[in-house]
Amino acid sequence: MGWASRPPADRPRLSYDGPVQRSRTLTRRPSSSRWLAAALVGVAAGLCSLSTGATPVAADAGANSASAAGPYPVVYSPVADGPNPLTDPSAPPAGANDWQCRPSAAHPDPVILVHGLGATMAENWGTMSPLLADNGYCVFALTYGLDPGEQYVGGVEPMEQSSHELAAFVDEVLAATGASKVDLVGHSEGTVMPQYYLKFLGGAAKVDRYVAITPLYQGTTFYGVGDLAEAYPQFAAPFLDLVAAGGCGSCPEFVSGSPFLQHLYADGVYAVGDVTYTTIMTRYDELVTPYTSGVLHAPNATNIVVQDQCPLDGSEHATMAFDPVVAQDVLNALDPSARQPVPCTLVVPGVGAPWFH
Repeated sequence: MGWASRPPADRPRLSYDGPVQRSRTLTRRPSSSRWLAAALVGVAAGLCSLSTGATPVAADAGANSASAAGPYPVVYSPVADGPNPLTDPSAPPAGANDWQCRPSAAHPDPVILVHGLGATMAENWGTMSPLLADNGYCVFALTYGLDPGEQYVGGVEPMEQSSHELAAFVDEVLAATGASKVDLVGHSEGTVMPQYYLKFLGGAAKVDRYVAITPLYQGTTFYGVGDLAEAYPQFAAPFLDLVAAGGCGSCPEFVSGSPFLQHLYADGVYAVGDVTYTTIMTRYDELVTPYTSGVLHAPNATNIVVQDQCPLDGSEHATMAFDPVVAQDVLNALDPSARQPVPCTLVVPGVGAPWFH
């Protein structure tokens, strides 16, 4: 069966078991890349004097804390300490999954964080989760798309299946908090998979705001892979099937022109219903190519390129989830009435801005 005619898999395989309280033991992740990144911090810190117009991302002092354990330290770097996914891959990031949390009048929608491909909730949201909790939000996160028997690499199941996990999680959050809608903040795959939930599983009626970090509504060409897949489907389809069979059912779905994306947007609608979209992109995205795949042309969408706000921001795909410029964009998108100036500070690829506070 050719690339363009392969149907999406629609049968869900659920792995979500409902709300579970997890410990928040803070340990250092034993990652070899951490040492290289940490070394770069020293160099980058010496350059931070180049930062201009930096305005701290301040907590909302008037809102109730989303967790009795807060306030939490917020470090704008993927190399910061946090829940260790290697010792407890089911642990939520700091500030998330307090199932006793009740939304305040200032922030009536709980925020659900949706991670990217290959990550877990703790890996992806070590900065955004405590920041949102400190600003008075009820924050929730899940790890979805785990291959059966695997705990450490999320988002690898076909996105049609993962969307059912998100649907179940949203319902649990609404039931626990008494809220009528949630807000979504997604990164990478977390900007694509929820679209399936919104369009085909009734999610549009349950989501108010959707903040998408490094989105790829048009998929990714990934340095020509997408173009080759469309031009030579007879060769591309077996290769992409091999990738899926090798343990990443979602990977072929990201490629521009994939059957999944064709099915998802067959009606030409990218910004769904009454959901308010904010898309946040980086020109230095090495995985979403072109980065403008994240642009939404719709009246209910706002498009942001971080380098238009701050030329010092060097974030690539992964670092965007730990970026103080992006962090303020997220806060502004979730609560436009309390909008604050977006800071401009040096952000180093793979390191972030650990000196920023």
